[in-house]
Amino acid sequence: MKRPVIFLILILSFSSLLFSFPSYSQLSRDQYQKLESALGDQSFFSGHLTGFMLYDLDSQRVLFEKNSQIRFIPASTTKLWTLFSATVVLQDSTQTIRYITSGDTIKIWGSGDPTWKYKNFQQPDFQKIIGPYSVVVFSDANQISPAYGYGWQWDDYYYDYSAERSPLPIYGNLLQVKKVENRPEVFPSCFQGSIRTTQKPIKELERDFHSNTFAYNPATFLGREKFIPFLTSPQLFVELASAEIGKTWIYQPDSLPQDHKVFRGSPLFPLLKEMMLESDNFLAEQMLFMVSDRLFGQIDTDRAIEYILKTHLSDLPDTPKWVDGSGLSRHNLFTPRSMVAIFDKIYRILPEDQLYELLPTGGVSGTLKNSYQAAQPYIFAKTGTMSNNHSLVGLIKTKSGRTYCFAFMNSNYPHTASAVRREMEKVMVLVRDIL
Repeated sequence: MKRPVIFLILILSFSSLLFSFPSYSQLSRDQYQKLESALGDQSFFSGHLTGFMLYDLDSQRVLFEKNSQIRFIPASTTKLWTLFSATVVLQDSTQTIRYITSGDTIKIWGSGDPTWKYKNFQQPDFQKIIGPYSVVVFSDANQISPAYGYGWQWDDYYYDYSAERSPLPIYGNLLQVKKVENRPEVFPSCFQGSIRTTQKPIKELERDFHSNTFAYNPATFLGREKFIPFLTSPQLFVELASAEIGKTWIYQPDSLPQDHKVFRGSPLFPLLKEMMLESDNFLAEQMLFMVSDRLFGQIDTDRAIEYILKTHLSDLPDTPKWVDGSGLSRHNLFTPRSMVAIFDKIYRILPEDQLYELLPTGGVSGTLKNSYQAAQPYIFAKTGTMSNNHSLVGLIKTKSGRTYCFAFMNSNYPHTASAVRREMEKVMVLVRDIL
């Protein structure tokens, strides 16, 4: 859904003005004591760092907070910041390619669109653009950001949640694996000849760190990992693209000329929905690639983040350390009150039906399908989990029929994430029942 830029700026400015000076609502003494007891020095949460804020979106009042000024590793709740950026910059469509034509040749620069042969998204109509030309030249000279984000763990490279970033991905930059008898068959099939057997006690097909060579142990192979990231390169991309299109692509790293055309290939909302409900890291990272390309004609996530922070988010209560789109990096640091501030902005620019469609719902959908279960759903929020860190940011509907925004962030706990979630759920049930 497109929104006039001036309309967006007015809404964001109004929201910013209100949130810059939050007033505090007076809970009853009983309500306050119950929340303080649930989160205080004698509670489960006293053994690690916990931050919490409960905020009334209608009255613009903070109802309760605890350590809301402390910075936490947000994990996948970072995707709320990516959602905001994509909504205000990309609006309703993906940023797919930039291109020029000359005679029988078309030259293409990728803009970050992740949809090509990935999941079930509407496909960019490349034949419409490429069809009339016999020579297709691809360049990645517009890519500044590397394949991996700053602070990603190196040993995540063989898990599907850590696929590499690229200007024009194909197949989600993932190798699909199927178990046939006791051996793996892969797609794209061009990788099949790069598979070797090993005596190492590994249970899945694993990729070499430095190359697209793969190994499995026939005696222990389970085939549970259905997708493995492949090592991207422009040379590999043009090989895969040529096979997919049926027309030879050539790699030539030419700079993007000022006089060029832009092709936007797919509706944005389905990507945002998948990113939020399933916490898809690859989509989140490519989303920031597209934001940068739309802003600058260049893929530079650092520059895009800096721009968003200095313009749309210049009024945050605490300046975040924000380094990627997905939250894979431990260098991200956000306070609960800044999380509430970004959610407040999202709440005011997205139609209500779209917002609820994007948010995982407790006991119903996405990453909350198996938690916060109730006869009447009451939690609508983005989760974020990595080792010793778990957060939840979103909306809670209370027994009185009111809806509040909250941010609940935990770090440095010695427990399992499931144990922390169970205790958080007790707090959120309490909030639901007393307000």
